[in-house]
Amino acid sequence: MPTERELVVNGVRLHLVEAGPAGGPLVLLLHGFPEFWRAWERQIEPLARAGFRVVAPDLRGYNLSEKPPGVTAYRLKTLREDVAALIHALGHERAHVVGHDWGGIIAWALAIRQPEVVERLVILNAPHPAAARRMLRTPRQWLKSWYILFFQLPWLPERVLPRFGAWALHGTNPRAYTEQDRDLYRQAWAQPGAATGMINYYRALRRFGNVKETRVRVPTLVLWGQRDVALLPELADGLERWVPNLRVVRLPRASHWVMRDEPVRVNNLLVDFLSGGGPAVAFSGHATDHS
Repeated sequence: MPTERELVVNGVRLHLVEAGPAGGPLVLLLHGFPEFWRAWERQIEPLARAGFRVVAPDLRGYNLSEKPPGVTAYRLKTLREDVAALIHALGHERAHVVGHDWGGIIAWALAIRQPEVVERLVILNAPHPAAARRMLRTPRQWLKSWYILFFQLPWLPERVLPRFGAWALHGTNPRAYTEQDRDLYRQAWAQPGAATGMINYYRALRRFGNVKETRVRVPTLVLWGQRDVALLPELADGLERWVPNLRVVRLPRASHWVMRDEPVRVNNLLVDFLSGGGPAVAFSGHATDHS
């Protein structure tokens, strides 16, 4: 059964959920917006049964983790340093890092800037920074990303967060989110300071798509739900230019909430890849699966 505890890393207190053997390979599961650790509740135990030590934190600003004041506390550099510090605080030099949405943005940044702490990388519906720069030139992506501009406003986004979150959490699978799940999410959003902390990720986002170094040298699996209402499927195209050891798996029936829409398939792909499967072990070649 998963257990819960807190650790102070990089000057911030993080709430964690853990499962699996203490001596197993470490897998960090990084959630996105507007979720928290429960984003991964259908992955935690299957990965633990496969022999991994699974840790799913609430990222800073979310749910039961600390919510530092000010926009600058949520810069991408600080967020990736949180994850690197967490890996070390858990007694490891490296970890498999799995990220969805904002967790994926952080995971990309970590693999680019601090590859020494990343064993293998899995990204679920989160844009590589160079791909994001390319697609943000298109009106179609800006139309899908309207909420990013809205979140730059003061106080109003916080007021509408519960309504926006309820609208956003709709997968293509009718069992993706139960009413009990939605109640737990509403409780997480209602934690003191959570709404501002969560939205400050967007307010602090300035140069994600403009970073100069974009090469990822660790083995990488990208899972992409093709029915994403916020991100164009083309964001998963052509990534081998920056990620030479790559496999892309597109899930045509899944939404942005790919791990909730197709948990069995996602779990199988995660276990296989994190156990050493994939297109290559050396940093060359790539494979794309359109099934």
